[in-house]
Amino acid sequence: MRRRNFIALLGSAIVGLPPSARAQEAAKPVIGLLCGSAAETFSARLKAFREGLSAAGYIEGQNVLIDARWANGSYDKLPSLAADLVKRQSAVIAAFTTPAAKAAQAATSKVPIVFTTIGDPVQIGLVDSLSRPGSNITGASMMDVEVGPKLLDLVHQLVPKASSIGLLLNPANPNATVLTKSMQAAGGTLGLNVRVINAENERDLGVAFSSLADSRVDGLVIPRDAFLETQSVQLATLAAKNACPALSQDRAFAAAGGLASYMLDTLAPYHDVGVYVGRILKGERPADLPVMRPTKFDFVINLQTAKRLGVTVPPALLASADEIIE
Repeated sequence: MRRRNFIALLGSAIVGLPPSARAQEAAKPVIGLLCGSAAETFSARLKAFREGLSAAGYIEGQNVLIDARWANGSYDKLPSLAADLVKRQSAVIAAFTTPAAKAAQAATSKVPIVFTTIGDPVQIGLVDSLSRPGSNITGASMMDVEVGPKLLDLVHQLVPKASSIGLLLNPANPNATVLTKSMQAAGGTLGLNVRVINAENERDLGVAFSSLADSRVDGLVIPRDAFLETQSVQLATLAAKNACPALSQDRAFAAAGGLASYMLDTLAPYHDVGVYVGRILKGERPADLPVMRPTKFDFVINLQTAKRLGVTVPPALLASADEIIE
């Protein structure tokens, strides 16, 4: 049989397959997306992730599918959501937030995982090393645990007479213990007493802020957390109601009336994760892809809030701000 006749016969055989078989023939790889937060807070980051995928040659709906699971701040749901993505045979799992990364890691040692985390992925047990992750997992670390002490230093500069600073933490966050240790160590260097204030759900927030007076804190630091990030507007409102100088790692906090925010370029890591997912779909191993680190940070000051709180912003801080809200 001539080659062109064989190809024509093969083509007609494929066309003649039943719909289910044709669908199987044209199956696209599925990316399982697992996140500890809510979809509405991740729209810009999802866009950056898809742009990273596109840069790697993958476009959702054309040659790849995305199957997303959102925990909406309820971290206890993540293990079952991760297990479901594994059961559905995801080709790669993109795990956004540290709790999601830990849940995906516990769910599978075979399916490739690409994470974002605010902590040191070596310290929290996600990878063996930053340069050689090992196993089936790699990703992008925002190293926000390292940023925490910077927030404390900024509060110290904005409220120089402060002697005690509150640290608002979600105790369910796997980074909570590491954050507490690093912040208290930094506080000791600055001559500040750091008091931990826990909030795991919306009900806890009101209690946490009402306890500020009893805790005798002169300011508040709010590190990044998937649940707390969904409450940025509420946190800014509560901080204003309690006349509390507060700094967050979410720009939305300063935009909603919080005193200031200091955070990395939150979109870059998600773009990078998209690129890594694409490279893994093409055959590269997570173990060979170094964990990516942040390079750019943004400092936002809300001058309206500073005036309302009676906070005098030092000229050096104003000059270093990337954005001033007046």
